[in-house]
Amino acid sequence: MIERKEINWRSKRLDRVMNIRVYGRPGGAPILVFPTQDAMSDNFENFGMIDAMADDLERGRIQFFCVDTVDAETWSDAGGDNPRRARRQEQYYGYIIDEVVPFMRGENDAGRRPVAAGCSLGALHAAIVFFRRPDLFDGLLALSGVYDAKFFTGGWMDGVLYDNSPLDFLSNMPLDHPYVDTYNDRRIVLCVGQGRWEEEGRRTAALMGDVLHSKDIRAWVDFWGYDVDHDWDWWKKQFPYFLPFVLREQV
Repeated sequence: MIERKEINWRSKRLDRVMNIRVYGRPGGAPILVFPTQDAMSDNFENFGMIDAMADDLERGRIQFFCVDTVDAETWSDAGGDNPRRARRQEQYYGYIIDEVVPFMRGENDAGRRPVAAGCSLGALHAAIVFFRRPDLFDGLLALSGVYDAKFFTGGWMDGVLYDNSPLDFLSNMPLDHPYVDTYNDRRIVLCVGQGRWEEEGRRTAALMGDVLHSKDIRAWVDFWGYDVDHDWDWWKKQFPYFLPFVLREQV
């Protein structure tokens, strides 16, 4: 049986109650899971990913920390005020870094940094926290993400949104930035299908691959087939496929 519990508290950063669902034993490799767009901490359970990873969770190999989002106030608020949307996303980033990551350290005793993971918009969230703070994370598992924040704002950008747009801030990162060495001591996976609803994911994954290569940052950027859609059936195949790599169980 999978150990599971739900914790919540009022976030100081967001001034609202946020939930975290924890699956698996405290000794498992910690994985910070971001849900798909507008979803909450029950997302992986509702769409069968917990069942798909049940054996690893039951054996204590991994421990999932599944968080809520505020996407309705940020990426999904297409008609909203863009500076306000960007500030709210930055507050969410602060909630993850300043509140969730320390909470994970207190709950998990594996003695290792967490992997940031997510599908669809969850992959963008995972990429943001990983690439901004690689000192806090051991790897990135991003499936079907869009890594250009301007896609969600009709091309608009300010300094706050820039910090939440991996394609932009990585493009401008100096070659001698100390994070380059840190990235190369981590495991990075960006995967996208080439089927239905993956057009923007394909575009930005390819651009991310080019940027990372230009900085001599090692990453596994993988394009699956033209039958591979932006959908849970494929993510439930991709997640366990790449997991051994990000957990350093294979080269």
